[in-house]
Amino acid sequence: MMSAQAPWSRALLRGPLDWWKEQDAFLKDGVLALALALLAFVPTLSGIGAQIGDLPERPASALSVGLILAQTLPLAVRRRWPAGCLAVVAGPFAAYQALGFATTFGSLGLYLALYSAGAHQVRLRHGLAGAVSAGYAVLALVLDRLRSPLGIADYLAFYLVLAAFWLVGSIVRTRRTEEAQRRRLAAEVATAAERARIASELHDVVTHHVTAMVVQADAAQFVLTSAPDKAGEGLSAISDTGRRALTELRYLLDVLEATGESASADPARADQAPALGRLGDLVEQARRSGQPIEFSERGERRAQSVDVELAAYRVVQEALTNAMKYAAGQPTQVLVRHGEERIEITVTTDASPAAAPAVRDAAPAGGRGLAGLRARARMVDGELKAGPRPEGGFEVHATIPSKPASE
Repeated sequence: MMSAQAPWSRALLRGPLDWWKEQDAFLKDGVLALALALLAFVPTLSGIGAQIGDLPERPASALSVGLILAQTLPLAVRRRWPAGCLAVVAGPFAAYQALGFATTFGSLGLYLALYSAGAHQVRLRHGLAGAVSAGYAVLALVLDRLRSPLGIADYLAFYLVLAAFWLVGSIVRTRRTEEAQRRRLAAEVATAAERARIASELHDVVTHHVTAMVVQADAAQFVLTSAPDKAGEGLSAISDTGRRALTELRYLLDVLEATGESASADPARADQAPALGRLGDLVEQARRSGQPIEFSERGERRAQSVDVELAAYRVVQEALTNAMKYAAGQPTQVLVRHGEERIEITVTTDASPAAAPAVRDAAPAGGRGLAGLRARARMVDGELKAGPRPEGGFEVHATIPSKPASE
């Protein structure tokens, strides 16, 4: 079946959905920034934070409060503008450390900003990393000039901690990108499979009915010259075949236009769906085209899943189409065996010596119809074999595992 939403519908919804996602992310980041800013002034959390320099501690002031807020509140835009957020947070953090204010919980904003830049920055990532590293080197030199007791190993250790947060964000970004690529590839594969299925459906419907109409038209032309009083029957057969073709095409278009509900689930369209119970209509149509057909079913017919019903129907349809095209007027036998575990379909067409070469030429799997049927059978874990018979003629044999509709 087609996807729940048409492509144009998804395109129209993509803009509003993206906007709502951005607003939701902004709201969550805003709550995070506000919570971190408030926790920065909780005395019991003052010992937790990022600190470098170990300079003599300076008492809190209005400037220290402003620098704390500058290290936390910009996190509200950490996903929307990760580079700008990091720049705004890193500057006040460096000033806070150089001025020697006491460590606060709000200094963890630098770690979050680094992670966000690694996870969400798209452009100029290497340039941003280089600028941050250069800025840290300048901070280390300033702290050293201010007679910080730390050595090169201490500065290097703190730098590695900062780099670790960036790296974690980069890993998350990589995995998110790979997952998006997998989803996109899966969608492309599903789209290609759906297109192939639709092409197969259109081929089966159009080829079968057009072939039947051509054969019926040729027969009607012959009857018109030999028995004009019976020409009406041939024209009526052509008309009926055309109506059946329009019915099946209309059903297929309804499936393509479905936007959430299965087309086959609609009672108004259920009687149009190709199914095992409608094989008699196929046989009758072929008979009216002048093809002598013997049709029989063995075993108890059970309601099957839509895929199984459609696969079995198309096997018979394609086999009868080939019979009318390559062995017109030759006896054809259609046998359907209903078993508990599988459904077996055998369609054999006799051929006179003159018709045998044409049937033999049609036997290889190069034909789009038979190739499509093999692919359809494999999709339901079935198997299809087709080829000329040793005694002459052609045979199509399909085995399809039963999948009751109740499962």
